[in-house]
This record gives sequence, C-alpha cells and structure tokens, in this order.
Amino acid sequence: MITLKSPMLSAISSENTAACSTGTTQVGKEPQMESSLYQWQEECLRQWLAHGGKGTVQAVTGSGKTRLALCAIDALEKQLGRDVQVKIVVPTAALMQQWAKALRQHLSGSEQTTVGHDMEGHVMSSRTSRTPIGLRGGGRRDPADRKYMIYVINSARYELARQILTQLNAGEAILLIADECHHYVRGENHRIFEFLTRIDRKTAAYYSLGLSATLPSASDADSLEEVLGPRIYSYDMIRASAMRTVCPFDIFHIALTFQEEERTEYEELTETLTYCYTRLIQAVPSLKTATQRERFEELRQLSTAKDPGIARLAQTYLNVTYKRKSLVCLASARLSCAIDLTELLDPQERILIFSERISQAEELYRSLNRRYSGQVGRCHSQMGTQANRNTLERFRMGELRILISCRSMDEGVDIPDASVGIILSGTSTQRQRTQRLGRIIRRKDGKEKASLYYLHMEETTEDICFLPESGENHLFELAYDAQIHSFFHPVYDRAARQVLADLRRAGADRGKQQEARRCLALGRVRGDWVLELSQLEYHKERASDAETRNYWICMKQIAKKG
Repeated sequence: MITLKSPMLSAISSENTAACSTGTTQVGKEPQMESSLYQWQEECLRQWLAHGGKGTVQAVTGSGKTRLALCAIDALEKQLGRDVQVKIVVPTAALMQQWAKALRQHLSGSEQTTVGHDMEGHVMSSRTSRTPIGLRGGGRRDPADRKYMIYVINSARYELARQILTQLNAGEAILLIADECHHYVRGENHRIFEFLTRIDRKTAAYYSLGLSATLPSASDADSLEEVLGPRIYSYDMIRASAMRTVCPFDIFHIALTFQEEERTEYEELTETLTYCYTRLIQAVPSLKTATQRERFEELRQLSTAKDPGIARLAQTYLNVTYKRKSLVCLASARLSCAIDLTELLDPQERILIFSERISQAEELYRSLNRRYSGQVGRCHSQMGTQANRNTLERFRMGELRILISCRSMDEGVDIPDASVGIILSGTSTQRQRTQRLGRIIRRKDGKEKASLYYLHMEETTEDICFLPESGENHLFELAYDAQIHSFFHPVYDRAARQVLADLRRAGADRGKQQEARRCLALGRVRGDWVLELSQLEYHKERASDAETRNYWICMKQIAKKG
C-alpha cells in the first residue's frame, strides 16, 4: 500500500510526540466505579439525604444513575440504622432485567448486612450471604415480600400502592425508586402513588428517589415533586463531558435535500395546510395562541364538530399534516446518506442507526446486509420479543457491527455499547434526542470518543437540528448530495483542495493523489481533523497499517490548513 511522502509531510514526522502519550487530554482523574462514586454522585447523595431521603434527579444518560440509586439504598440504611424495603419501578421488562443484573452485581460485591435491634434497643447487625430479589412483570410474578422488588409499571399500577401501604402500616421503611420517572406523571401510571393519600407523611417511613435524563417541566414537574420530592440535583451534558463521566462526543448535522418529485409534493401539501389553517384560524381564533400540543388536541375535537365545514377543514389539516411528516421522514436521501456514511466510517466502529418507521428500517437493513452480510441486525416491535433479544445479544457479543432500531428501542431497552449513532429520521422530542445520544456516550475501556450523525431535510419543518449542551465537544455542519453520493463541509473542503494542490506541486504520482483523495473523503465525516496536532501525530505513529497511517497524515495536513 502507498504511503504518502512529500517534503511537506516529511517535516511533520519529526515533530515531538511526547505530549500525546495518551492520545487524549484528560480532565480530572476518573474514579474506579467498582469501589467509589463519581464526584457528582457523591454530591447528589449528600443532597438527597439532606432532603430526608426524598427527591428527583436529572442526570444525562450514561452517567451512572443506576449506580447512584444502588448506593442510595446503602446510604439510607446506614443513616437510619435499620433495614429498608426497596421498590424499583421501571417502564419496560428489558429495563427490569437490566436493574436486576445491576442489583445482583452490587449485592455480590460485598456481604449484605441486615440491621436490627436487640431486646434492649441497641442496633445490631447480622451478615447474610444472599438477599432475594423479586421481579413483577414481563412474565415474572415473584412473591412481593422480598427485600428488593423490581416492577414493570404495567404490573405496578394496580398492586404496588397496596403493597407499600401494607408494609408501611406494619412499621417497615420503604424506599421507592422510580426510574425514568417522567413516565409516571399522568394517567394510570400515577396510581402507584395512591398510598400517599392514606398515610401521614410526617411520620411514615417513606423515602423516594426519582431518576430521569429529562425531567418534565411545569405542571408535570409539580406532580412529580408532590409524590417523589423536589428536584434535588441536575447533572447536564456540559458537566458530564468536563468531568469525563461520559465519553467525549461529536455531533454531525447532515443537511439533505428532496428529489424533484418529493419537493413538488411537499410544496403542494404545504399549500393545502396553509389554506386549511387560515380558514380554521378565522373560525377558531384560539388556535393561533395555542401550544402545539393544545392545537392538535383542539383540531382533533374540531374534526368531529357539528359544523360540517369546520370538521372537514380540521380532518383535512390533520391528514395532510401526517402525509407531509411521512414524506419528510421517508425521503429517499435518508437511506442513501446512511449507506454512504457507513462506508466512510471506521470499519471497527459499532454503529446504532435510529429510524422512525419500521418500513424504513427494513429497507435499510436489506441494503446494508447486502454490503455487510452477517454484520447487520435490526430490532423493532414487529420482530417479536425473543428475536429482538437474540439480535441485541449478537450485537453485544460483537457478532453484529451495525444495529438498526426503531422508536420502541429508544428507551427502556438495554441496547449494548456503540460508538456511532445515526439518527436516520429526525424527531422534535428533546427527550428522544437525549436518549439516543445517551446510547453512544457511555464510557468503556478503549473508547476514545463517540459520534452522533443527525440527518435532516433542508427547508422543511425538520430544519431545527439537535443542539445539546455539549461543552467542549464538537459540532459539524455537513451537507449531502444524493445524486453524486458525496458529503460537503466548506472549511474542510477548502483545506482538502490545498492538501491535494501541495501534493501535485511536490510531484506526487497519480496513485498517491488517489490515496490522498480516499483519506480525505473519510476525514470529512469523521471529525478527526479538529484534534490537536500532537494527538494526530500520536495516532499516526501508532497506525497498524499503511492505509491508516496515510489517513492520519492527511488529517494532520487538514488540521494545519483548516
């Protein structure tokens, strides 16, 4: 394989590389999670105990919320000097199994202590080698009297409140841990808190901990505070990145365009929506000041109104809105972009692709599986529980490199670690965006950074991109042309042209110039060119083959010119 050489490149190889012995810049010392907590977890636990063992916590996905909760159990029992019955509520059966696994690991790490009192009232303790864990949901119906009970919310709705009330009346101390607690604000799920109306909160030994990456606001926040306690701690992306509790990450916005016939259809649908909305506003002025949620709720009611003209307008508006959203979601450029992107990414990267529609996920699966036979899997609600489990396990074990998932996999499913995420179809839900980012930023040995690619259609209702609070992490704005299967970045492209011009002036032959173009095409979608020169030199010197070394040589040149 060709190794690029020129007077310009030769000078680079003599630079001092001592400053990049680790390849990354460390911010603070990362604690060993097996024996200690991150600083934020310690601070949060102190706040929680100071609030009487009640409160909700908002912490970025992947930063250690489960570990925090398990240590909260130990801290509460130590402070109270008595045994505590633990109730954990989760949204899905998959998450129930994930918690059970984490709890077993936590309990096996040390002997368990059962706290009690002797006949004179002195605190005593006895060691036990095993503390039972009970599961309720997902086909499991373990006895509800075990110390640690984990419930799927569907099972908890109609039995948990009664069980907690019985144990509180018997003098037991109860700790209720509500994971993904934003799910339990309204409707039937809120019934798990019905016991609170029948106890004296000042004297009952009731303790609570709510966990979420995205706590609700306004009235929903007040509702959660009433049952779980106030928001006592927030750990956002900026702090998590700075303290290295999550993996450093880059965000790539990739702007796509419609094909001509898709653009024509989009414009026609938009004209229809504008006409209907104008007529509806004239008839129902309150629509103009309503929030998006309120507006669509009112439109649904108007679609069955007694006035046939108003009902017809509302029905048309709702139907056309869905058609236009589907057109944007299923635009052909999305699949083309995802396929071309996977070909440019490092073949060692493990990739998660998030789709909004099952039909789209299946089409992409067929296309990628033809290119990477046996390396691609997909998970969605129509696959069946066991098939999804098998696929996730194959991805976890490394048999699969690319996993395509649908919306049902965004939350409450233990998706294995990956370093690249591709959001095939955008979403306006900030919680969903945050959850997807959290899938790829979990720390893992040997994982230097993560990358999230957010595909969006230009000049549509989807043109608001994902802008997380990302601290020192990088944001790249790219464009993609499906006609020529190429990506573009103005700053990078200008520097790339200069690198190629330098090679030509140095007399590089056609083969070397072609190799440089290959490397530069890879770098455009990877973001390595913004690293420090010392880090780029570090990677270059440790390249395992000539192709990889050529890549890092080119990235150094881009970094110097960009």
